Amino acid sequence: VQLQASGGGLVQPGGSLRLSCAASGFTRDYYVIGWFRQAPGKEREGVSCISSGDDSTYYVDSVKGRFTISRDNAKNTVYLQMTGLSPEDTAVYYCAGLQSRIRTVAAVKTKRCDGDEQEYWGQGTLVTVSS
Repeated sequence: VQLQASGGGLVQPGGSLRLSCAASGFTRDYYVIGWFRQAPGKEREGVSCISSGDDSTYYVDSVKGRFTISRDNAKNTVYLQMTGLSPEDTAVYYCAGLQSRIRTVAAVKTKRCDGDEQEYWGQGTLVTVSS
């Protein structure tokens, strides 16, 4: 499995960015892809996750109402639309994923959005929010 993240950059406070995670190589029926971020001096944080099998999603409280995760199954790509960005969102963002043969297992793991459960990691993309 390969995950390719893109879309980071420098944006002013209040601005928007869209991150993309292109996935390939999944062999099981269901997969979960999530976005995780790590800011300097801080622990890694699960930002948002989405399941391929249903509408299950997860958002960390700090991004609810500002970030939207979506998927294009035909393109095997997951997007993270980020709006209302603040300096606190500055971090390296990683996409990560796992796969499962059971839809409900994927849904449960989506709701946990736990970095320790992810099986595959893409490279990070830096998001810098600064004026």
